[in-house]
Amino acid sequence: MKKLDWKGIRWGEYVVYYIFLGIFLLFSVVLYDKGFLSINNLMNIIRQSAIMAIMGVGMTFVLSAAEIDLSFGSIVALAAIVTAMVLRSTDSILLSVLGGLAVGVFFGFINGLFVAKVGIPSFLITLGMSSIILGIARWVSGLQSIPIINDRFTFLFGSGNIGSVPVLLLWVAAVMLVGHFVLTKTPFGRQVLATGGNRLTALYSGINVNRIKLAVMTLNGALAALAGILYSGRLHGARYTLGENDVMIVIAGTIIGGTSMFGGKGYVIGSVIGAIIMAMLSNGLILFGLSVDQQMISRGAIIIIAVALTMRKQRNS
Repeated sequence: MKKLDWKGIRWGEYVVYYIFLGIFLLFSVVLYDKGFLSINNLMNIIRQSAIMAIMGVGMTFVLSAAEIDLSFGSIVALAAIVTAMVLRSTDSILLSVLGGLAVGVFFGFINGLFVAKVGIPSFLITLGMSSIILGIARWVSGLQSIPIINDRFTFLFGSGNIGSVPVLLLWVAAVMLVGHFVLTKTPFGRQVLATGGNRLTALYSGINVNRIKLAVMTLNGALAALAGILYSGRLHGARYTLGENDVMIVIAGTIIGGTSMFGGKGYVIGSVIGAIIMAMLSNGLILFGLSVDQQMISRGAIIIIAVALTMRKQRNS
């Protein structure tokens, strides 16, 4: 029998699993008497992480192409609001979902257009676009929540369970599997990684770099819109504040999951696990009984440490 070559294993590639296992074991022991391992609490973690995981898949493509998007939190809010407003006006699930997705595709495309054609750095254009989109969301909603009372919509997009399996989990599984396949098994995925790895080499290889950048920004907008639709279904309504706290968490979870912030390396499954880590962290801090201020400080410190360790591994790999 051939012996396993332990020295040949690149342990740095599995850092996200180490982090996940470490936090899970720590919370399982320290918070055992507070119900961390209860079925209800674990399902809450899954539900909390599901929507962030979908955003993380989109961010994986953006970072893999050596770009960044800071506007997707605002897209989440506006897509949710448009979905709720169309549903209230037409009572059509199809039209409401198409309306929400159109918001994400449109603003994602605009972001990509400025990056690819005008040459504005993605950090700057998406930072400015975030303010514009949020302003539109506040304006069209009148700073009011928009309730959703369509039970079929809320079942399909966030609140339903098929047996004991949350519908949200099925959405995450579908997006993750498709995203993983596209990034690792298709010419488009290879071109995304090549673009982020070395732009000049990609150009000399005949890759239309501008088209790739436009595509990943548009894709990220579409997945952010899907996240907004799922938020509205899970919460039975939409508000302009949806997604406002997700940007840092999603980006951190994606990097912890193994996607390089410098481009050229993306790991969709790792990004989903990273989202679960972020949700588990927030859940654990609440169970510890920390105040909101203490939770923010602790979460921020842990994210900085985890991302720093991950990026160090990426530089050394």
